[in-house]
Amino acid sequence: MNSLQSRIKTLIKYKDLVLELVSRDLKLKYRRSILGYVWSVLNPLLIMLVLTAVFSNLFKKNISNYPVYLLCGRTLYDFLKLSTNNAMKSVTGNAQLLKKTYVPQYIFTLAKVTSCMVDTVLSLGALAVVMVITGAKFYWTILLFPVVILELYIFCCGLGFLLATLHVFFRDIQYIYNAVMTAWLYVTPIIYSLESINMPEKLKFLVKTFNPLYFYVTQFRAYVYEGCFPGKIVFLGGWFYAFAMLIVGVAVFQAKKDKFVLYI
Repeated sequence: MNSLQSRIKTLIKYKDLVLELVSRDLKLKYRRSILGYVWSVLNPLLIMLVLTAVFSNLFKKNISNYPVYLLCGRTLYDFLKLSTNNAMKSVTGNAQLLKKTYVPQYIFTLAKVTSCMVDTVLSLGALAVVMVITGAKFYWTILLFPVVILELYIFCCGLGFLLATLHVFFRDIQYIYNAVMTAWLYVTPIIYSLESINMPEKLKFLVKTFNPLYFYVTQFRAYVYEGCFPGKIVFLGGWFYAFAMLIVGVAVFQAKKDKFVLYI
């Protein structure tokens, strides 16, 4: 408990640094681009158009309003992929600063995930545009979307701490993780629904039980796409995986952080 209180006090002490790092990341992402932050909306729209053109003929009979269905899943996947990839290099990418002055290493990882969360919230404008164009209903449950974003944010922080630690000692982890993310995309019902494909029941069970992203995508679609509450298992499962990943990530990060300076 004392250790947790100490970390909270440290985070409060360095909150201005976190905000500055988040602001820097957002500004650097769109620096020298003509449209600037508008790309937060345009980029997911363009990806949605391409994927819809490719996959809509395969799944449109089983999935109503496929563009909204697709974008709901893709938005969360992009948040997971971008935030954890950036978090993975957060410690090694700030090696010079960490060698010269004392700054809690986790601040950089936290800032990377936070900046991606802000970017994801901005990109939800693309989802709103698609919903208007396709005539989708705006249910009041849409207002609950921050619940899912918070769950996924906690999960990404935990996974980010774990990946940042591994990347300090094993730089090859970035290539392995890229392959993992590709596989993760296709084992999660993002471009398809589990009911629309011929998948063995055992594999469906594994996806519904051991794939954290499934819980977040399903919740988000329930609030935005279906206008209802997710099942109790899906809701509680999302929180379970979020805090389980956070505990594992923080534990590994804390255990190895004193050795970072020797390898970065």
